[in-house]
Amino acid sequence: MSSSPPSPDAEALYTELARGVKQLLAASPAPVMLAGITSGGAWLAERLQRDLGLSGRAGVISSSMHRDDFAQRGLASSAQTVLPFDVDGAHVLLIDDVLYTGRTLRAVINELFDYGRPASVRLAVLVDRGGRELPIEANVCAARLELPADRSLELACDDSGRLSFVLETKEA
Repeated sequence: MSSSPPSPDAEALYTELARGVKQLLAASPAPVMLAGITSGGAWLAERLQRDLGLSGRAGVISSSMHRDDFAQRGLASSAQTVLPFDVDGAHVLLIDDVLYTGRTLRAVINELFDYGRPASVRLAVLVDRGGRELPIEANVCAARLELPADRSLELACDDSGRLSFVLETKEA
């Protein structure tokens, strides 16, 4: 059995993500609304909203209703979409923990357009793990980490808000 690489330091990567998001926001000519993808991205968006001193609340967006595997997975028990801003004409920054195939992002973009037509949509992620099946790329990425297809990388958040990654081998 091959040994697993160590899990990345989620707190250190969060610091990198926050720096990249801050630069992106500073370069934007218009206000940018944050929307975190359930559940890891939602934790990140909420924390970024607070740590960067942004007014209002970050949105939460779910991929559940637009997934191409909805028939197998059903409705997720995680949070559903709540966007506390008008999507029409908004500049939206989607926040996610791990970018892999791109299928979740495709579903999230479809969900976002159910709420209106944004002026622009960008993406910030903690980790890009490769393995893309769709032409989706993050505008801000704290780290790139190649993982075999049989491994999963999931963000965890404890009661104090401290972030960590769980690296597991998927069952065959």
